[in-house]
Amino acid sequence: MEFRKLLFSLYYDWWKNINKFIFSLIILLFATGLFFSLVSTSLLVSDKLETNDYTFFLKHLSFVLLGITIVFILSSINKDKLFKISPLIFLLSLISLILVPIIGVEVNSAQRWIDLGILPRFQPIELVKPFLVIFISLILSNEKYNNIYIKYLVSFLITLIVALLLAVQPDIGQTLLVFFSWSVLIFISGINIIFLLTSCLFLSLVLFFSIKFIPKFEYIKSRILSFFNSETGTHNAQSEKAIESITSGGYFGKGLGEGTLKARVPEAHTDYIISIISEEFGVIAIILILLMFLIFIYSVLKKVNLENDERTKLILVGCVSLILVQAMIHIGVNIRLLPTTGMTLPFISYGGSSIISISILSGIILNLTKRKIY
Repeated sequence: MEFRKLLFSLYYDWWKNINKFIFSLIILLFATGLFFSLVSTSLLVSDKLETNDYTFFLKHLSFVLLGITIVFILSSINKDKLFKISPLIFLLSLISLILVPIIGVEVNSAQRWIDLGILPRFQPIELVKPFLVIFISLILSNEKYNNIYIKYLVSFLITLIVALLLAVQPDIGQTLLVFFSWSVLIFISGINIIFLLTSCLFLSLVLFFSIKFIPKFEYIKSRILSFFNSETGTHNAQSEKAIESITSGGYFGKGLGEGTLKARVPEAHTDYIISIISEEFGVIAIILILLMFLIFIYSVLKKVNLENDERTKLILVGCVSLILVQAMIHIGVNIRLLPTTGMTLPFISYGGSSIISISILSGIILNLTKRKIY
């Protein structure tokens, strides 16, 4: 009985203080992802197992339920406690990223996952990203050290370690996403624009020479070349099919279950989910999804404008920039504005690691946008 009272009290305090509009948007985005997961994976399961099975959807549902639990836990703890435990969680997730080249599982010529047997296979970078944002924000807003350039250097070195570990896998899409998040955070912290541009130029040159002279990055070169030459490359053919599906769907789509992309492109329910949605439900559905993302991001940034704490500002901006840029890259690949990167669409795409990552980001956002208690 006492436990029930404690649980009810905890839930009541949580519900009373969270931003209900942002929470509703998070639930709506998760629900949208669940619906399209059911639509995009039922045919795949039927083809592979020759039966009407909902294995993929049920897995997605279980990860969403786990994700909502994570959202609740992260948004209910004390803000200062969140800041204290985040560096430790970042360190643990970084260790798991270090273990990828040693015990990682290779899928599609890339070693990005860890499979411990007792747990589902997961991608460590999805755990690293949210807590990297918090860790860098805490460094940049630390008042004990006044030299801002030392803070920039330390934050850059930490980001560089993560990027090098990603380069070994290799995963150039996540590498660029990590560096972009770092750039956003140091820009928001008040960096000299010339210093920022110089850093970006240096990183661009490093990336250029890496692609040109390091054999492990040959796949990036081939993807870029195939992006500009529509007659070559497997990944380019996938992008062509994706843009064809978007075009054939028109404004209102072919109808539920009438799309063909999910049967023609491998992993369409992760990397090309936006094309599946457009083919079956039309461009109107894509516009509505984009509207949800924009309203969500606007709602968070509106809270940033009212915030006085530097740490909170940086973390919120870092979190929404991760979500926004990942969504832009996913859509850019689907409409052939960008080369193939294998980037999922936050909240919507199938995939346990992606859902856990976005749940962590959502929990952090809800925590830092709660009503202040004085």
